Amino acid sequence: MSIQTGVGKSKNKGSEKAGIEAAREAISQIQGLEPDLVMVFASAQFDQEKMLQGVRSITKDTPLVGCSTSGEIITEGPGSKLVIVMVLKSDQVKFTIGIGKDIKADSRDAGRKAAEDVVQKTKGELSMFIMLPDGLTGNGADIVRGVQDVLGEHFPIMGGSAGDDFKFEKTFEYYNGEVLNDSVVAVGLSGEFSWGVGVQHGWEAIGLPMKVTKSEGAVLKELDNKPALKIYEEYFGKKSEELIREPIARMAYTYPLGMSVKGSKELLIRDVVIANEKGEITCAAEIPQGSEIRLMLSDPEKAMKAARKAAENARTQLKGASPKAIFVFDCMARNKLLGERIGEEITAIQEVLGKDVPLIGFYTYGEQAPLGGNIDPETCRSEFHNETMTLLVIGE
Repeated sequence: MSIQTGVGKSKNKGSEKAGIEAAREAISQIQGLEPDLVMVFASAQFDQEKMLQGVRSITKDTPLVGCSTSGEIITEGPGSKLVIVMVLKSDQVKFTIGIGKDIKADSRDAGRKAAEDVVQKTKGELSMFIMLPDGLTGNGADIVRGVQDVLGEHFPIMGGSAGDDFKFEKTFEYYNGEVLNDSVVAVGLSGEFSWGVGVQHGWEAIGLPMKVTKSEGAVLKELDNKPALKIYEEYFGKKSEELIREPIARMAYTYPLGMSVKGSKELLIRDVVIANEKGEITCAAEIPQGSEIRLMLSDPEKAMKAARKAAENARTQLKGASPKAIFVFDCMARNKLLGERIGEEITAIQEVLGKDVPLIGFYTYGEQAPLGGNIDPETCRSEFHNETMTLLVIGE
């Protein structure tokens, strides 16, 4: 079985030229073959239309998916303000792309449509589903549920939500030659191949558990019958006016909320995004009423240990197959937490999976992955995560 992979990057300030350079470098690594799939991740600073035109001028009509980011990751490590491209060619793995639109109007339906689109085009049974949803519209957990409505509740789903360089204004999704918003693009993988996933965050609970006494979707209204924002007012010693002046995510990304969920030893992380004058907090995905939550804290050492553990889990699931491509969906909050040490997290993964294995990924506004990295067909449960290292490895 053969899987050929090429990865290219460009820092060119000209958007179209950056797309051309990254695509050309990726294509040059697959020995003149025509790729079966193109994946593109790019900084939101580029003119998105021109950047994608540049990529497509090289990759032509090859199926393409991707999104804007809050930092890019390639084989040589993490970067920013880049266009990065991966091309894949295989005689055993079939890649089928799909799309679902209008997340804000109905997140679950958008996930359902993306999965249905892939299923309708697929010849043969799907093994894995990769999704790249808009990171700022709708309910991320509902998009995952929509995919599960089509593929089944125990189907393995991986992916990352588009970012926009930590501005929290607008993210972009790429589907063939189109630049979209408010959409989820996806790739279904089918055929005979080996794969493994890793899912780990390394955050630890601080303070006492609190009960969610009032919530609606992604809006957390009350904790222990008090305005939800009090948890941060008390921790930071700041008044609510200070916490609502700008997206609370900029202050609280290293203090997310953790939620107890069945099937996971680690608490499921929820990022806080914005707060309002009523003391309500909008999270990256819902925290159901009645949930028990904790304030969470981490440090660089724990984050890197978690990344290594995720990679070890993925390697075990490969069952001796050789890694041929690594996809990393890593939260932008981990990027901020690690700061100048961000490269060490990617190095930790590569020490486990191989330093020369082609790798592509980005810093996300949310991750989609099986809880605990469990891919057992009877018990696997994919969820919407935050602040979590998630990775998928394809092997032969």
